[in-house]
Amino acid sequence: MEKPVSSSRPKVAIKGIRDGLLVTVDDAGAWEDAQEALLEAIGSQAEFFQGARVALDVGTRPLKAAQMGKLRDLLGDFGITLWAVVSESPKTQETARSLGMATRLSRPAPAPRRPAPSPAGEEALLVHRTLRSGMRIAFPGHVVVIGNVHPGAEIVAGGNIVVWGRLRGVAHAGADGNESAVVCALDLSPTQLRIAGRVATAPPRRGRPAPEMASVKDGQVVAEPWDGK
Repeated sequence: MEKPVSSSRPKVAIKGIRDGLLVTVDDAGAWEDAQEALLEAIGSQAEFFQGARVALDVGTRPLKAAQMGKLRDLLGDFGITLWAVVSESPKTQETARSLGMATRLSRPAPAPRRPAPSPAGEEALLVHRTLRSGMRIAFPGHVVVIGNVHPGAEIVAGGNIVVWGRLRGVAHAGADGNESAVVCALDLSPTQLRIAGRVATAPPRRGRPAPEMASVKDGQVVAEPWDGK
């Protein structure tokens, strides 16, 4: 999603991974613009990023040591540890290694003998921040947002989506095909709502907003009062 002020503004995507968070910045525009978009996204949800270990994917961008070092220092001001920079650019990879950072994301170690895993989507990501236009959260489990989700923001979850506030952006629950997933919000008025492969748009608001829960029933996405019953 792009902010309406600029169609070429670099996009920033945030995803939970095994080693912390993966932040991806696309290749659009100059690095200075990309860095500004990244810091703006982080600054708008600073509490969420506080103490986080972040891997940064910069695509094909060639970054110099001065640029990467400056970014590491700026992220450090937010309490963020930049431990890896992923890129298709050999120059960027060399720069990251020279600064003691990883250039690849680690893979989970095999564990042949362990208890059966929890059902898919049982892990949850808590976002204690309003999501503004241009922000995207993707997580394989549940996503819980304490704040509002503005138009132009997007949440993609393998499990449920719960918004303790107004949901005005795009919400896709059960993204891996789980039609039992639900989307709950104190004010459910999404631009688009998807559960698994089912798509629905919010009807015009009638009366005062009230907590609602959307789920798949008889092959359609329907919203009902969210009363905890």
